[in-house]
Amino acid sequence: MQNKTIEIIAQNLGIKTIQVSNTIQLLNEGATIPFISRYRKERTGSLDEMQIQQVKEQNDKFIELEKRKETILKTIGEQDKLTPELKSRIENCFDAVELEDIYLPYKPKRRTKATIAREKGLEPLAKIIMKQMERDPEFRANSFLNDEVVSVEEALAGARDIIAEWISENERARNIVRRGFELGAVISSKLVKGKEEEAAKFRDYFDWNEPLKKCPSHRLLAMRRGENEGFLRISISPDEERVLENLDRFFVKGNNQSSEQVFLAVKDSFKRLIQPSIETEFSNLSKEKADDEAIKVFAENLKQLLLAPPLGQKRTLAIDPGYRSGCKIVCLDEQGNLLHNENIYPHKPQEERKMAAKKITSMVEMYQIEAIAIGNGTASRETEYFIKKLHFDRELRIYVVSEDGASVYSASSVARQEFPQYDVTVRGAVSIGRRLMDPLAELVKIDPKSIGVGQYQHDVDQKNLKNSLDSVVELSVNSVGVNLNTASKHLLTYISGLGPQLAENITTYRKENGMFQSREALKKVPRMGPKAFEQAAGFLRIPDAKNPLDNSGVHPESYKIVKQIAKDLKCEISDLVRNEELVSKIDFQKYVSAEVGLPTLNDIKNELLKPGRDPRKPIKVFEFADGIFSINDLNVGMVLPGIVNNITKFGAFVDIGIKESGLIHVSEMADRFISDPNEIVKLHEHIKVRIKEVDIPRKRIQLSLKGVK
Repeated sequence: MQNKTIEIIAQNLGIKTIQVSNTIQLLNEGATIPFISRYRKERTGSLDEMQIQQVKEQNDKFIELEKRKETILKTIGEQDKLTPELKSRIENCFDAVELEDIYLPYKPKRRTKATIAREKGLEPLAKIIMKQMERDPEFRANSFLNDEVVSVEEALAGARDIIAEWISENERARNIVRRGFELGAVISSKLVKGKEEEAAKFRDYFDWNEPLKKCPSHRLLAMRRGENEGFLRISISPDEERVLENLDRFFVKGNNQSSEQVFLAVKDSFKRLIQPSIETEFSNLSKEKADDEAIKVFAENLKQLLLAPPLGQKRTLAIDPGYRSGCKIVCLDEQGNLLHNENIYPHKPQEERKMAAKKITSMVEMYQIEAIAIGNGTASRETEYFIKKLHFDRELRIYVVSEDGASVYSASSVARQEFPQYDVTVRGAVSIGRRLMDPLAELVKIDPKSIGVGQYQHDVDQKNLKNSLDSVVELSVNSVGVNLNTASKHLLTYISGLGPQLAENITTYRKENGMFQSREALKKVPRMGPKAFEQAAGFLRIPDAKNPLDNSGVHPESYKIVKQIAKDLKCEISDLVRNEELVSKIDFQKYVSAEVGLPTLNDIKNELLKPGRDPRKPIKVFEFADGIFSINDLNVGMVLPGIVNNITKFGAFVDIGIKESGLIHVSEMADRFISDPNEIVKLHEHIKVRIKEVDIPRKRIQLSLKGVK
């Protein structure tokens, strides 16, 4: 069975069977996806993280399918109905839908109309009618009358119930109906009577229908939300007339009274049994597809957010802006440690601008501040304007930082552990400052669902969403790597091979024994076994280590190769680092072995040239347009700078410096068809947009990229 599933996965993904086989073997041995993609390229044929993830997902589905087969075989075996042919067919089935169709006639049922008819002794009559040889089924029905079946009509009705069930359990019948759904299913949405006012936000779907295959994920999820909240009724139906014609063609043979009875049973089977079953199937499939698309959008946004440009280790003053409650100020050192906090009140109603200016300039000087981070929530633009008017004793860069999820972090147990003596306002401001310094390190402390990027994240399958987002965080953290001596427990948790317990053990060991001097010292951490060390070591950096490779992406298992290269060139390993001239002299082909190929050697070469290279781009200062503080300041035709703050399947939302974000619909992104907004824009990208439409009552802003330079 394993060989067959490997062949299917390879065919589905367009890769070689050996790549699938080796990848599954590595996963079964406990290797993580980041480790496999980075350090086992020879084994996988250089599959990337996403391909390895796809192999894992498909293999997991086949494992679940095998478990289902075992259950089905056991159930049918207990009924003494498991023939060698049936067993072989089940064992060689690799499609979940087909497997359930095979199982359906043997599946334990609740008491059905057909069951009751069988109990009344009507199954032989059903068999006679089903053969469609009997010209007078009413006459034959007389012989089946008894105390429980008192009329010919009742006998025929019972026989039809049995025939209807046979038809509903027939694989060909189900595939005919399934094909009808595939070709012409229409999804319809109707308002539940009496819910007009409560359901106002679903007004677009009060009387809506469209082909299911054309219904985009965001619309389907919106309708399903309306259904779940009790405002809408959703149905999916095929072209009934055509489906019934195809069923009749298959089941109705001849042209006699028995055929007429079968014709009636076919119609009943379709309406009462098969259609509701296949509708549920397609409802689940369409929801699953919509979930997958929404989760992919969320995952892509999260990845871009996590890999946003970091400011780096700079002394930062962070401001959580506000009006009545004032602006919370915190000062952080280079490592993000809290040095000072207080409030200022530069805005109405207090408007203590002179006092606020004095406090800010004093803190900048006292704590040697190098950058200022301002949260993008309430009073953000006014605070930014106020800060930019101040005169400092040094050049300062001012950044507006997304607050999404900061309030969730500030009220979390993680924040309470970090700052038990401070309230949520201080914690929130600290989070804003740290997000500027290192978005990845700070955002891993927050449940990804709370970061506020994506669409309908609360409507999709929560288990699949969590798995996908956790995977994105893991891949992002490992693609960057972390400083072993400064990384928090939360950041270390996502490093390949570690997890919460080892992350805790590392930070405890660091507190008790001081900074790690080498990767080798990691082996002294309690419960750090050989496998965990193998998986984690390459992603952990030690900037001032004696061995410069400890601050690179070269895995300790490859140190001997670099050592041999240095020996052959009669130099030290440290001489090779960032030395293009020396590295260019290396004949890497000379170091190819049975275990190590050119993919690994090329990675070693790149790491020697740029050790521990951060894949994130350098940070840029952004400035909103002057004089734009509310939706009332906007006019159609204006071209304004903005920051992309969310991407969905239907477009991108842009912060243009006011409370409401504007939407660039996918149709307004280019003068060509765009299927994915990520083709044009990226999260947190600085762009210019044209105001296309302003709807002040509904607080909606339509934007366009067309014709904007």
